[in-house]
Amino acid sequence: MARASSGRGSGWAKRPRVSFDEQRLPASDSACVRPAASRRAELFPSATDDEWSDWRWQMRHAVRSGDQLAKVLSLTPDERAGVAETAAIFRLGISPYYLSLIDPAHPFCPVRMQAVPVKAEARVRPGELRDPLGEDPRRPVEAIVHKYPDRVLFLALDTCSVYCRHCTRRRITKGGEAELNKAELDKGLEYVRTHPQVRDVLLSGGDPFLLSDERLEQILAPLRAIPHVEMIRIGTRVPVCLPMRVTARLATLLRRHAPLFVVTHFNHPKEITPEARRACELLVDHGVPVENQAVLMRRLNSDARIIKELNHECLKMRVRPYYLHQMDVAEGLEHLRTPLQAGVQIIEQLRGWTTGLAVPHLAVDLPGGGGKVTLQPDYVLERRPTETILRSYRGQAYAYPEPEERDCSCPYDEIWRSR
Repeated sequence: MARASSGRGSGWAKRPRVSFDEQRLPASDSACVRPAASRRAELFPSATDDEWSDWRWQMRHAVRSGDQLAKVLSLTPDERAGVAETAAIFRLGISPYYLSLIDPAHPFCPVRMQAVPVKAEARVRPGELRDPLGEDPRRPVEAIVHKYPDRVLFLALDTCSVYCRHCTRRRITKGGEAELNKAELDKGLEYVRTHPQVRDVLLSGGDPFLLSDERLEQILAPLRAIPHVEMIRIGTRVPVCLPMRVTARLATLLRRHAPLFVVTHFNHPKEITPEARRACELLVDHGVPVENQAVLMRRLNSDARIIKELNHECLKMRVRPYYLHQMDVAEGLEHLRTPLQAGVQIIEQLRGWTTGLAVPHLAVDLPGGGGKVTLQPDYVLERRPTETILRSYRGQAYAYPEPEERDCSCPYDEIWRSR
């Protein structure tokens, strides 16, 4: 796989051995220990509390160029090369809030790895795809991806508060690929209206929460008015990267369109700050369920202990761990991908050792558009005519007796369906 270097690219199972002298970074005064507030004071000393808590101020003051980034963070040689070589490939953008979470003294800081490019990102490896999920052939109109029978992806915009280096939809969020203007969004709404099999709409992009409340309402209200749309989901990293965007007004707006679910994207417990917790709890308190979809990334969270802590912290703020995603085969991301078996091993180290609520589905989105499948450890040791031998999470064998009667048809269902 990737060779060892001064950056982040050695074997997934090994613990990183970082020489701060080699990285040309200070070895002390780590932001992993210091509160983010102290980093805020260093990076944005003139920002008032009102400004800091204003999401529009955050967006106006986001770091969007290599020169800006180099002024606020001592970049490693690998990061400097990454910034230069990815400039024409994918946007750079980090909100002041998310920037304040970065450990300035360690290149393997999980927040830093998600926000700052490295050289490997500019390299396309065999098997990597520009459209890894096979969405483009299934876009009947610009704003809609219709890949599954009863649900569609509704692309609301192509911008984000932070451009995650592991983005699977970078062909869109890099900008310029999709014309997601009002006319195209109206075509998307009309597509949903005229396809009665669509009962579930996932609003994504980009990040829909970067729309104003008024513009978000202009999408949600027409969707909710469609009789066959039973539920709406919104995919967003705002609670993670821009939590001040979640206001009581936004939460009230979302609650009006229930059943509506927010699907967010925490990848490491370091991202669960008091601000992030407040944002998630504000949504839940207003009756908006929140679920988390983490992405498994090599050397960032590719350890069962980290995933367990992440999911425990999510549950403590009433966010349900939903998926643990295997990294998609998007271009430039092999350096972050784990072997499939690594994810299976993590699930095995969770199952039985912690509450089932903290054990997500390990999902693999099949390259080229096959859709999601889930993987899990194999607990079946042997299948016999009258019993199945299973192993417990502790590795002990147990016999489950199979019933003599095998007819699993449901006679009342015809009556129920004819009601």
